[in-house]
Amino acid sequence: MIRIAVVEDQNLMRSALISLLDLEDDITVIGEAGSGDEVAELIATANPDVVLLDIELPGKTGLEALEEMSLRHDREPAKTTEGTGHEIPALIIVTTFGRAGYLRRAMDAGARGFLVKDDPVETLAEAIRQVARGETVVDPLLAAQALSSGENPLSEREVQVLVASDEGAPIADVAEALHLSPSTVRNYMSSAIGKLGARNRAEALSNARREGWI
Repeated sequence: MIRIAVVEDQNLMRSALISLLDLEDDITVIGEAGSGDEVAELIATANPDVVLLDIELPGKTGLEALEEMSLRHDREPAKTTEGTGHEIPALIIVTTFGRAGYLRRAMDAGARGFLVKDDPVETLAEAIRQVARGETVVDPLLAAQALSSGENPLSEREVQVLVASDEGAPIADVAEALHLSPSTVRNYMSSAIGKLGARNRAEALSNARREGWI
């Protein structure tokens, strides 16, 4: 029996998903959560084999929670399931937002699957079985888009500056939040705007989000 946990903020969607997956003979749902901040505790207490993780969540996003777990697993001995050889839990991103940048970030952080919510539940159930066996499952259309879209052109600092400048935060506030000088923030901002072919920081932030790079 494959033990799974579901992290989805929409109660109706989460309940429906759990009900459908519980109909599978070899899958049982043993935990659920509605925010990214609950992911670590859910995994620690429920100890699932596979976690289905949405991206757009209250608190930490699904990608942020995944990246946080990836960093922690890099520092700690990996737990494995007998016969599978992969870390527990195996993470599958299940999202409405099928963006190539999201896929790249998810796989770089160790996700074992990336699917869109339009897929039928039979596809999701089979994906759960595959990652439980140690395989990787990625939506084929997204995989093709990721290969054609190229790498994220932004540096880590440029991403941080763009995110901190959301909603028009003043340069001084961004600098204070990131412990940088205002002139350094302006340089990173200018570089990011240029790389993204944007006219201003709001457009740069919008472009980066559309591609899934932040």
